Amino acid sequence: MAAEMKSLARYGWLSIIAAVLTIALKSYAYWLTGSVGLLSDALESLINLVAAVIVLISLNIAARPPDESHSYGHDKIEYFSSGAEGIMILLAAGSIAYTAWERLLHPEPLQQLDVGIAISVFASLINLVVAKILITVGRSRHSITLEADGKHLMTDVWTTVGIVLGIGLIALGNRFQLTLDFAEQLGMQGWEILDPVIAILVAINILWAGLHLLRRTISGLMDATLPEEELAEIVGVLEQFIASDQIAYHALRTRYAGARRFMSVHVLVPGQWSVQQGHDLLETIEHRIKDKFDHIDIETHLEPIEDAASWRH
Repeated sequence: MAAEMKSLARYGWLSIIAAVLTIALKSYAYWLTGSVGLLSDALESLINLVAAVIVLISLNIAARPPDESHSYGHDKIEYFSSGAEGIMILLAAGSIAYTAWERLLHPEPLQQLDVGIAISVFASLINLVVAKILITVGRSRHSITLEADGKHLMTDVWTTVGIVLGIGLIALGNRFQLTLDFAEQLGMQGWEILDPVIAILVAINILWAGLHLLRRTISGLMDATLPEEELAEIVGVLEQFIASDQIAYHALRTRYAGARRFMSVHVLVPGQWSVQQGHDLLETIEHRIKDKFDHIDIETHLEPIEDAASWRH
C-alpha cells in the first residue's frame, strides 16, 4: 500500500506542472483583454496549483507505513488536504465575486478578445488532458486524492468553457455592433455586461464545488460509513453464509480513510464448533470481501450463537 501510494506522487507533479502552465497562460490572457471572467479563471488555476502541491504532500505522507503513533496508517491526511483546498476554493469564489461586482459598477472596455480566447482555450485543453489522466489513474489505483484532483480540474475546464462562450458573445456583439438595452443602462457598451455576469456565475460554481469538497472532508473525518453500494456488496457476501439458525452476524461497522476501507463484524456460529472451523469460516468471509475491494482492513469477531451475551454488542 505504501509503495503504491508513493508511486502515485508523480501524478501530483503532473498536476503542478499543468497548474503553472495554465496560470501563466490565463494571466497573460487577462492582461491582454482586461476580462474579469479570464481573471476569475486564472485565480481558479492558482487554487489548482495550491491544491496540486497539497495533493503531492498528502500522497507522500499517506505513503508512510503504520508506526507506533499511527497504527492505522496515515491515510487520513488526505482529508486535511481536501479541507484546506475547500477553504481556498471558497476564498477564491469570494474574491472573484467581489472583482466582478466592482466591474459591474465601474465597467471597462475589453481588448484583444480573439487572442485572449485562443490562449484560454489552449490552457483549458492542458487541464482537460491532465484531468482525464488523473481521474483514470485515480479510479484504477483507488486513489481518492487523485480522482478528486482530476474532477477539480474538470470543473476548471467547464468554467473556462463558460467564460470563453461569454467572451465570444461579447466579441461577436461588438463586431456586429449589437446592443443590449439593459447593458446600456448600466453604462456598458455592447455585450460587455456578460463579462462580470459570467464571472459571478463562475464564482457561484466554484463556491458550490468548495462546499461539496468540505462536506466530503467532514464526512471522512467523522468516520462516515461506506457508500450504500459498497455496503450492499459487503452485506451480500455475509448473507451468503447465513444458514437457517446455525450462522448469523451483527455489529457490522464500516468507515473509510482516503483510499483505504475499514470494517468490523461479529459472526455467530454454533458453540460446539472447533476453533479451526470458526477460523476457516472467517477466513473465507474475509477473502470474499477482499476480492471485491482493494485496500480494505477487516476485523471479524467469532461468538457462540447460543449465548445471549453474544447479541448484546
